Formats: sequence, structure tokens, C-alpha cells
Amino acid sequence: MNTNKRNTIQRSLVLDAVRSMHNHPTSAEVYECVREHHPSISRATVYRNLAVLSESGEIKRVKVPGGADHYDYREDPHFHGVCRECGAVCDIEIPGGVSAFEGLSSRSFQVEECSVVFTGLCEACAAKHADAANPSAVAGNSAKQG
Repeated sequence: MNTNKRNTIQRSLVLDAVRSMHNHPTSAEVYECVREHHPSISRATVYRNLAVLSESGEIKRVKVPGGADHYDYREDPHFHGVCRECGAVCDIEIPGGVSAFEGLSSRSFQVEECSVVFTGLCEACAAKHADAANPSAVAGNSAKQG
């Protein structure tokens, strides 16, 4: 049986959901998005189609250490960052991009794919930490605004 031809409508719904969500959604978030418009779709169908789509290269699965996998609609090679505080996943652009890794293959090992996930603070959480570290600046700004 050719699994690439099965569930094409459901697969299309899942792919459209991932592409419409620009936040690197988890499988649970994709399921909720698809279910809003198609309440009869099952969680297993969404999860199975996410697996098929990531295996076929139509979407990327971003493996988050210690957390749920996220999905990315971008097909171009790029890096990801995971916020250690809120768990958000974002794209990280690096000058030179993945070309920095060209030439890593050797006789003993042929590189086929590279996945780099940075850990740190997203913009929103970094701002919260900055505000917490400098409460007088926050209080001063509040007084000026009032």
C-alpha cells in the first residue's frame, strides 16, 4: 500500500496548519488548529501526518531536548533557538548560515544533515529579566508615563 497517497486531504490540512502558524507549533498545537475547522479529525491522524510530512521533508521536526518536538514550515537550512524559560522556539539567523559547516565531511564520516538548537532567552523573556534586574528603571518609566 502506498502511504504517500493515503489521507491526502488530512495531510493537506495538517500541512496548511503548520504553514499558517508561524510559531513553530507542537503537535498538540497543530491538532488544535486543525480541529477548529475540522472537529472530526483525530489526534492520531494529525500526529501520523506530521510524522509523514517531516519524513518526506515537507516540514521540519525541531527536536527540543527535554520538551515536545516542534514543527517548522521553512524548508531552507537554518538554526533554531529554544527559550529556557517559556519554551518558545524561534528561528536564528547567523551570518554565513549553514555554509559555516561545509567541508565537515571526511573519509570517516559523511555529513548528511545538521540540526543545531541553541538554548537561551527569547526576546520577551530577556526583557522580563532585564526589567527584574533593574526595577528602578521600570518604576521610573511608570512614574514618567503617569
